[in-house]
Amino acid sequence: MFVSLLTGAIAMGVVYLFGCIGETLIEKVGNLNLGIPGIMALGALGGAIGVNLYFAIFGTGDIIGVFLMIFAILFSAIFAALGGLIYSFLTVTLQANQNVTGLVLTTFGVGFMKFIGSSIDHDLFTRASRSIKKLFSFYPDLGWFGEIFLSYGFLVYLAFILAITLHLVLKKTKVGLFLRSIGESPQTADAQGINVTSYKYICILIGSAIAGLGGLYYVMDRSGGTTFVEANIEAFGWLSVALVIFSMWRPTIGMAGSIVFGALTILPSYINVSNIQLKLFAMLPYIFTVIVLIITSILDAKSSKPPQGLGINYFREER
Repeated sequence: MFVSLLTGAIAMGVVYLFGCIGETLIEKVGNLNLGIPGIMALGALGGAIGVNLYFAIFGTGDIIGVFLMIFAILFSAIFAALGGLIYSFLTVTLQANQNVTGLVLTTFGVGFMKFIGSSIDHDLFTRASRSIKKLFSFYPDLGWFGEIFLSYGFLVYLAFILAITLHLVLKKTKVGLFLRSIGESPQTADAQGINVTSYKYICILIGSAIAGLGGLYYVMDRSGGTTFVEANIEAFGWLSVALVIFSMWRPTIGMAGSIVFGALTILPSYINVSNIQLKLFAMLPYIFTVIVLIITSILDAKSSKPPQGLGINYFREER
């Protein structure tokens, strides 16, 4: 039971982890993107369109899983990045309110996914999901070790690789130093010759593309392609934003936090709970996030606080 719960928590937690990684990168340059739920929905839609395009080009006969996976990931990232581009243009170029823009983007992304997604062939999507999962069929021979570490689809491993990569970039590279300086004080970064606007655009686009993979992962890998239009992706998006706070803007802590969030999500299926208890379990990730906020406020540790320029538009003329 423990092995089953742990593997299920990791598999579910990756949905949150993708969104957490993307939003962490965006917030590190000072932008609060509450449009992550909508961007994840756009990522799911893009992946479904990529799958249908693959079948339109190569037919529905023999499926080459690697190519199919590339199509799904590429189109998912493109659609999500387009959502990030809309957000960037409105908040970075036009200096629109970040909170309002993010909420509008969430509404647009979820609605657009449900509207366009209703015309997509779900059977092909389900078939694609099963084909991609066959790429990793060697774990049963390794017992519990294989089940815990080697029983997932490619996107699960990609999520953890991206989290570790982002941690190394932020902490060990010159680019990471630039990103953190922009988030803390864009005026100072600009004075040092750093192109604040370019960095913000690039980070928002990359962060959005990564977050979009969370939507793709949920509808293709986690749910096996059986749900798409009915998927409540926006709920996962809000919890991804909460996970950023829970992890204190640290991708490595986000990896552990995603497993905790994943465990809380699937735990009711392992125990008998009433409807009231089920609602309580759904609230626990938010409760834990509030507790983390209180603890970090008491400790007053700078490393555990958000960037000082988070949510504040940068007007270069006022520098």
